[in-house]
Amino acid sequence: MWWATGLGVGWSPRAPGTMGSLVALALWWPAGFWGLRLYAVLLAAAIIIGVPVTARAARVLGRQDPPMVVWDEVAGMGVALFAVPHQVLWFAVAFGLFRLFDIVKPFPIARLEALPGGYGIMFDDVWAGLYAALLVHGGLWMASGTP
Repeated sequence: MWWATGLGVGWSPRAPGTMGSLVALALWWPAGFWGLRLYAVLLAAAIIIGVPVTARAARVLGRQDPPMVVWDEVAGMGVALFAVPHQVLWFAVAFGLFRLFDIVKPFPIARLEALPGGYGIMFDDVWAGLYAALLVHGGLWMASGTP
């Protein structure tokens, strides 16, 4: 439960998903200094381990996608931050976009929630992170003026 609740922050009475995403910023910030290869390994581990961990927590709590289970936000933020410049501004942009996509759930994110167990819990946030990362990197590319 400690892992699934994002080191306990998921028990926050207000906006547990946002709190989990903030914890994710703190967890992924140092990983940004370790290089993309190690970051990718840690991210893959967070996603792979997250599937059974979140599924078990959901079973224990008796809910399909309990709001206090925020490890999916931690992994999703990791995706959103992948290869983003290690600057507060870009981390903030990725955070805002991730939260937007996690809440609004554009296609096919809402459908991914219907996947069984931990897959449904994890993969909607992984896709929200992917959308955020694509927009951040697209913005960086456009800002660079590279054709």
